[in-house]
Amino acid sequence: MSAPANQAGIDMAGRLTRACEQLGVTADDGAIAKLLNYLAQMQRWNRTYNLTAIRDPQQMLVQHLFDSLAAVNPFSEALAAPDGPAKVYDVGSGGGLPGVVLAIMRPQWSVTCVDAVEKKTAFVRQMSGALGLPNLQSQHARIETLDPAECNIVTSRAFASLDDFAQLAGRHVAKNGTLVAMKGKLPEEEIQALHARGEWQVDHIQPLQVPELQAERCLIWMRRSQGTL
Repeated sequence: MSAPANQAGIDMAGRLTRACEQLGVTADDGAIAKLLNYLAQMQRWNRTYNLTAIRDPQQMLVQHLFDSLAAVNPFSEALAAPDGPAKVYDVGSGGGLPGVVLAIMRPQWSVTCVDAVEKKTAFVRQMSGALGLPNLQSQHARIETLDPAECNIVTSRAFASLDDFAQLAGRHVAKNGTLVAMKGKLPEEEIQALHARGEWQVDHIQPLQVPELQAERCLIWMRRSQGTL
């Protein structure tokens, strides 16, 4: 590795460590190394497989890694046992965001990335082996075709509208589980459409502060309406 490239790698490691500290996420050297390896592999595969529209490594660091890391603690806190096992589905996962990041940061969780594009699920499957993540699985399928999975958390990031997400993926949420969408600006019209159908409702909206990102981000937590199964 050339000196400038090596320096860039050190800088990214430092920024990643600082971002974890700002988010209150514990990340040892092994986790930092896996996150940076994942980013490097995504850049490499992106040249051929078009995993993400973002090409610049600095932008990918912030808009992919930091953005996904911002969800780690909120997801943990939503579980009955924050440090215990959990089953998580990441729907429309693409190149594994946030699923791969969740699997790295929470090795006790079973994380499955689901996507309808085979080259993207192939990349996630490759990452499971390359990063030593036995808790990370990949499913090439449309989410509505899979058997109900009884998940603690079903999440999506830029996958679909709230109502479509609930209709397609809601049946994979366990009775006491939750459906959570990672969104940018608060989608008022999507919330109205979700509530108009009546099967799911917004439980609460959690603003996120993503390090180094000057843009709105939030988590929209949804639960089944009373009386629906």
